[in-house]
Amino acid sequence: MFWVLLLLLAWSVAGAACTRLCLAAVRAAAVEESGAQHGNRENAAHEHDLTLYEAAFLSGGPRRVADLTMVSMARQRRLLLARTGWATVVDPSGRDEMERSVIGAIGPEGQSRIAPVRAAAAAADAVRSLADRLVSAGLAVPDGTRTTVAAGVRQVRVAAVVVLALGAAALLVPATSDMPRDLVALWFALPLALTLSCLAVARVEVHPYARWASPAGQRLLGALARRAGDGSGAGDDRTYLTSVAVRGIRAVGEPDLRAAFAHREQHGHE
Repeated sequence: MFWVLLLLLAWSVAGAACTRLCLAAVRAAAVEESGAQHGNRENAAHEHDLTLYEAAFLSGGPRRVADLTMVSMARQRRLLLARTGWATVVDPSGRDEMERSVIGAIGPEGQSRIAPVRAAAAAADAVRSLADRLVSAGLAVPDGTRTTVAAGVRQVRVAAVVVLALGAAALLVPATSDMPRDLVALWFALPLALTLSCLAVARVEVHPYARWASPAGQRLLGALARRAGDGSGAGDDRTYLTSVAVRGIRAVGEPDLRAAFAHREQHGHE
């Protein structure tokens, strides 16, 4: 019977996708546990002195680090970020590796669009070293683990759509047996239920692995965000930059800076 072949195919697609996601989630949990055990002592030291760059990475990844660096330099008048989306170097002497990465990304002419500067600075060695340190400390999720779990979730979503399509095809095929159509639909509902339940469990249990920060890193970020206050800029410069690190460009209060980064968003795929 043709509908049986379609049912077997539906079970194969659903089972394979759900198995991949489950294995990816188990590996993610194992990696996180190993990293947390390895970095317990370092975590204790980090708990009260999470740096701005670390907070930016754990909140938004490499591009957030680049954004924070440019905002910090702009507030110190060492980098000009124009409303038109251009960055101009005022002081070519970077005070740390992140700033030197931004200056190097702008180039020898001292001027460049913000979007390519942001992309180049985010991919710099300084950011990769920061990521490695955070992963070793158990505060960040390894890139491979995060992308593997996200890919597994996408595959299960595709599998659910495929099962629906196969079930519809089985119902549209002229009946060649005494099997009632509603019973055929019930058989296809089983692999569909498997995929949907797997997605539901992933949303609850696997969702933290899709972020940059591990659960331990998220706890530190939460504490840092509470200390940062509302990020309105009324406090000191450290509080302001902490808010930018945790919340991103939406925490920027200056109209000119907001306009420059809004232009960055428009050209973010350059």
